[in-house]
Amino acid sequence: MISPAFDISSLHAFYAGGGTIAAIIEAVFARIVDIDDPGIFLHLADRKSLFEQAAALGTFDPTTKPLWGIPFAVKDNIDVAGMPTTASCPDYAYMPDTDATVVRLLKEAGALVIGKTNLDQFATGLVGVRTPYPVPRNAMDADLVPGGSSSGSAVATAQGIVSFALGTDTAGSGRIPAGLNNIVGMKPSLGALSTSGVIPACRTLDCVSIFALTVGDAWRVFEVAACHDAKDAYSKTIPANGFGQAPPVLTIGVPAKGDRLFFGDAVMEAAYDDALRMLTKLGHRLVEVPFGDFYKVANLLYEGAWVAERYAAVKDFFDAREVSFHPVTRGIYGGAKQLSAADAFKGLYALQALKQKVAPLIASVDLFCVPTAPTHYTRADLEAEPIRENSRLGTYTNFVNLLDMCGIAVPAGISSDGRPASVTLLTTSGRDGLTASLARDIHASSGLTLGATGWLQPKPNDTISVDEAGLIDIAVVGAHLSGMPLNAQLLALDSRFLRKARTSDCYRLYVLPGQMPAKPGLIRVPQATGGQIDVEIWQMTPAAFGQFVAAIPSPLSIGTLLLSDGTSTKGFLVEAAAVADATDITHYGGWRTYAAATV
Repeated sequence: MISPAFDISSLHAFYAGGGTIAAIIEAVFARIVDIDDPGIFLHLADRKSLFEQAAALGTFDPTTKPLWGIPFAVKDNIDVAGMPTTASCPDYAYMPDTDATVVRLLKEAGALVIGKTNLDQFATGLVGVRTPYPVPRNAMDADLVPGGSSSGSAVATAQGIVSFALGTDTAGSGRIPAGLNNIVGMKPSLGALSTSGVIPACRTLDCVSIFALTVGDAWRVFEVAACHDAKDAYSKTIPANGFGQAPPVLTIGVPAKGDRLFFGDAVMEAAYDDALRMLTKLGHRLVEVPFGDFYKVANLLYEGAWVAERYAAVKDFFDAREVSFHPVTRGIYGGAKQLSAADAFKGLYALQALKQKVAPLIASVDLFCVPTAPTHYTRADLEAEPIRENSRLGTYTNFVNLLDMCGIAVPAGISSDGRPASVTLLTTSGRDGLTASLARDIHASSGLTLGATGWLQPKPNDTISVDEAGLIDIAVVGAHLSGMPLNAQLLALDSRFLRKARTSDCYRLYVLPGQMPAKPGLIRVPQATGGQIDVEIWQMTPAAFGQFVAAIPSPLSIGTLLLSDGTSTKGFLVEAAAVADATDITHYGGWRTYAAATV
């Protein structure tokens, strides 16, 4: 079955061109069969129900519904109405009547829930193997742990089964699996995404996280889901702004060389050094920061107060059904029974003292860049050392929520042993747009394909511009210009003339041989080696755009045109082979001028 890449831009271009949600739903289920990993999903949506939801969306409308027709998965500690919630503990299962707030918002934006995904039981773990169900296979290397606790959500995204997935993050569960599976993992500011309808791990630290193939996709989901929720006592109003607006030069804090921990993994250390060199090439300033106190904060997470908080979240069930718990999880929760209120306050006091110590360090930089994980572990490693190795994976993640920071894990390269290399960007609460902006630059500079799919990263400008009225802009350059022979095709689709414009100076215009009526071909060339070409910008509905694009004959195509005012729009381009023997008419500055001169 032929289908587009599953990043949101590619899917929306597919829909705008006349593609159907039914085809994408079938592609999703075909991929599930092809990948054949029984550990990813604990529950799948019914095909018939998905088709009914798709029909209810109506015609393609990415303005009213910015996630129109986008398939996503949900970690199975987050409620989806009509699907069981288990938290990877079968005896705990219940059937929710309503969606978690974040799921409801995404559905209202047009997204479709494909299923519920596996996790480390009760979201306790960073490894992804603490489950009574089959363990999801790491999408990049089946010998490695998939990362947790949001293992199934990360693998489903990395395998291209869904466009994005929801996870949760308390100690790093939204970042570690992303880093180990070559995808983006956005851990928003605490309170930005409602946790109403989410089984708590540490209620004071939990946040819903977003796995995506690209940073831009994670940000689109964040824009929809970031919403204050009166039902959630920990909800905050965190504006979804600042993406793409980062200063050209950032001061980036990195762990001092003597404080970096890789536990003997020289390959991962070298990969981190490569990522730092990339940041320097991007023009940013790196500052080494002592990291000892950050590690002390991280160590607090599995001591005293916050272990007790995990136990408190499921106390009644644990006390009644302790045997239902995974052995490792049972040991962690059982240990909390020995803790006293004094132990909890001791931890809170220690955290407050450390916050005071690290505050000047955090304030001294724009953001931090740390390794997402210090090393990779195999499933065999975890069988031998289930606690220590889990703890080490959280070296650069465990302190983040305790310090009320936001972060995003982003692929930065492939290490010399062929395994994914990832870094995480961290800063203070409410500055999610800053971390996402730099993450987008890092991902683009890495040149990596998306997850384990082999799909290319979408071009930065490869988006369809849709205005507030739901109309799509398209630039015409030749026979579709006003008064020209094919302009009637635009008028027949109720298209509206918007304005005249000029391309940037990176295009050349040719007369295409053998065309009836005569047509030009516009092709992109290196900056300043072409000329500015006259175009007209027209507007049409998404449905009309899809019909129009479907009828365009080879060698013409629709791509992204850069305009002289610095903006971009969709418009006509031509395949390079078609201009090999064509006449270059760039010096005329446009098709209309050429036509008038050659009458």
